[in-house]
Amino acid sequence: MIQINNTIVSSDVVSKKFVCDLTACQGECCVAGASGAPLEEDELGILEDIYDKVEPYLTKEGKKAVKKYGKYVIDSDGDYVTPLVGGDKECAYTIFEDGMAKCGIEKAWADGVVKFRKPISCHLYPIRIDKLKSGVEAINYHKWDICSAACTLGKKLQVPVYKFLKEPLIRKYGPKWYRELELAVEQKKA
Repeated sequence: MIQINNTIVSSDVVSKKFVCDLTACQGECCVAGASGAPLEEDELGILEDIYDKVEPYLTKEGKKAVKKYGKYVIDSDGDYVTPLVGGDKECAYTIFEDGMAKCGIEKAWADGVVKFRKPISCHLYPIRIDKLKSGVEAINYHKWDICSAACTLGKKLQVPVYKFLKEPLIRKYGPKWYRELELAVEQKKA
């Protein structure tokens, strides 16, 4: 483990190899699972504010899900998450291009329509953040069998999780925090 300020980074984030292989998985992480994507409280207002600009990107089913359930819901664990189509299928913000699941919010962002890229939990995957009662955030690697191709590609390319996720880690914690992580990893190797 590596501690930086009020975060604890698990050793798996540093040692495990991972590079998304969308051609193999087809974006299954947007489709599979018992709950929607975890949302941070500050993202709830953002979803409210940008929804009218994102809606044209969504599927008919996604729009129906948002209309029925809302722009976000509270799951069985009491956490804010994105709604699911039909309450149990893909994320309502999922779009499909060439048979691949992608994020409609991210598509609107790429087109310059909104400034919010996508929920940080999606951008950070396979990292999951657990907020501990002490106020410390535990940064953990989440292993999911649908990402086996990403693990294989990561091993082939020798890219650790924290390097693959440099951009979203900087988005979440800032460049100074990320540099401290790099330095801590280098010190552990030495």
